[in-house]
Amino acid sequence: MNPLLLLLAILPGLIISYAIFRIDKYEREPLVPLVLCFILGAAATVPAVSAERWVVSGMPAPPYDLAQTIVLSFVALSFIEEIAKFILLLLLAFPFKFFNEPLDGIVYAVLIAMGFATWENVAYADRFGMHTVLVRSLTAVPAHLTFAIVQGYFTGLAKFNPARQRLLLAFGLGLATLLHGLYDLLIMQNWSKWLVVLGTIALYLCLFFCGNLIRHHLEHSPFRNNP
Repeated sequence: MNPLLLLLAILPGLIISYAIFRIDKYEREPLVPLVLCFILGAAATVPAVSAERWVVSGMPAPPYDLAQTIVLSFVALSFIEEIAKFILLLLLAFPFKFFNEPLDGIVYAVLIAMGFATWENVAYADRFGMHTVLVRSLTAVPAHLTFAIVQGYFTGLAKFNPARQRLLLAFGLGLATLLHGLYDLLIMQNWSKWLVVLGTIALYLCLFFCGNLIRHHLEHSPFRNNP
């Protein structure tokens, strides 16, 4: 692969990962679990893609009608990818002592998602080239960031609320899956190009809202007033 193309494929995920690391300014996370989350997030694309192909193999050939596009968006793509990232978050970060404030849910969820998105970018770059990588850098990568912030926000709440832990975890996973599915549905439908535009606008509106989720956890960090 062209080195420039490879760099463009991996750069967005690395920049976002560094940015979320810097945002966690009151008590930054150790590098080893962060790197592990990124690497295993990338590795999770392998079983996720295999599961997606298995679902798609049971569907008729495209073009898809509305019902088939909904199944593709919400099951073959959204649920499989979000559950893969969610399982990694529960295994790699949630049980451990370094997950010691609600914001950590967002930090680790984003690192996993950026690993996932980066490996997807590399695969698309190898297959489709520069144009696809540039488009994905402005669409798919911010989308994975949005879903990760939503999922991580509620995972952070769940960590420190044992009485409602399962409910908060399920709600975060469900909301991330719903947003992911709606985004994919708008992007993949073949009825109107304006719906693609709507999906992109909605993505950035959600991303703007996600800034409030990050600020909420920052403002309520137990380490905020530490010397």
